[in-house]
Amino acid sequence: MVSASVAPAPSVQSLSRAELVPSRARVRLPAWLEIAKPRLIPLLLATTLGGMALSEGWPLPTPRLVCTLVGGALAAAAAGVFNCLWEQELDGRMLRTSGRALPSGRLSQATAFSIAVGLTCLAAVLLVVGVNCLAAGLALLGLCSYVLLYTALLKPRTTQNIVIGGVAGAIPPLVGAAAATGQVGLGGWWLFSLVMLWTPAHFWALALLLKEDYRSVGIPMLPVVKGVVPTTRAISHYAWATVLVSGLGVLALPTGGLLYGLLVLPFNSRLLQMGRSLASSPNDPLPAKGLFRWSILYLFGICLLLLLARLPAAAAFSSQSWQLLVAAYPFLPASAL
Repeated sequence: MVSASVAPAPSVQSLSRAELVPSRARVRLPAWLEIAKPRLIPLLLATTLGGMALSEGWPLPTPRLVCTLVGGALAAAAAGVFNCLWEQELDGRMLRTSGRALPSGRLSQATAFSIAVGLTCLAAVLLVVGVNCLAAGLALLGLCSYVLLYTALLKPRTTQNIVIGGVAGAIPPLVGAAAATGQVGLGGWWLFSLVMLWTPAHFWALALLLKEDYRSVGIPMLPVVKGVVPTTRAISHYAWATVLVSGLGVLALPTGGLLYGLLVLPFNSRLLQMGRSLASSPNDPLPAKGLFRWSILYLFGICLLLLLARLPAAAAFSSQSWQLLVAAYPFLPASAL
C-alpha cells in the first residue's frame, strides 16, 4: 500500500514575488506611464461616480462629467508620480518595487518631477474651469494627503498609517458630490466613511502577503509590528464595520435605496465569508490574496449598485416595494426609500 504525501501549504515567507503579488498582466508599461500608477485610477474614478450618484444633481451634464473624471484621473496620476519620487530609495530596497521605473534607472528624477508638476497643473485647470473650485480643491487635497500625510508622514512611522492615511483614497467621492451639486452633502460623506473603513481590510490583506518585504526595509505595517493573528482580527473588525456602514446607503441614496439594500447583501456576505476564511487560516497566503482581490471587486460593486439605484426603474421598484411594506406594516413611514 502506497501512502500519498500531502505537500504543506506554502508560507508567506517562502513565496516568490510573482506568487505573493496578486496576478497582473505581464506587460511592462512605458516608464512615464508606470510611475503614474494607472492600475489604481479606475477604482478612484468609480468612487467619484458613486459620489455623483448619491447627489441630487445626478445625472451630470456630459461635459462636466468628463471634466471631473479626466481631472480626477490626472490628479491621481500626479499623486502616483510624487509618491514614486518620494519612495525611490525605499522602492529600490523592496523586492516588490525594485523594478519600478525610478529605482531601476529607466526614468530620471527630473523627468518624473516635470511629469508630476504638469499633471497637477492640468488637473487643477481642468477641474476649476470645467467643474468648480470645490471639486478642484478636494482633488488637490487628496493628492497632498496621499503624498504628504500618508507617504511622507505616516507610512514610515505608525502601524495605523493606512487607517489615517486612507483619507486620501476616500476623497474622490467628495469630489464627485462636489461636481454634481457644488457641495458635498451627506451622501458624499457616507461614501467617504465607507471607503475609509474599507481601506484597512483591503490593504492589510496585501500587507500580510508582503510583510517580510516591509520588515526588511523597516516599514511598520501592522503584520510586521503586531503579527499575523492580530492583523487578521483587525481585518475582520474592519470588514464588519464596512458591512454595517454599507447598509446606510439605503438612506444615503436620494432614490432607489431599497433596491440597493437588497443587492448589496450578497456582496457583504462574501466579504464577511472571506474575512472568516482568513481568520481561520491566518498563515495561509491564499485567503489573504483572495480577500485582497475580492475587496477591490467589492468596492467596484458598491459603486455600480449606487449607479443602478439611480435608474428610473430602480426608483420605481423601490417606491412600489415600499408601498407594499407600508400596506402590510402600517407603522412604517409612508415615504419610500
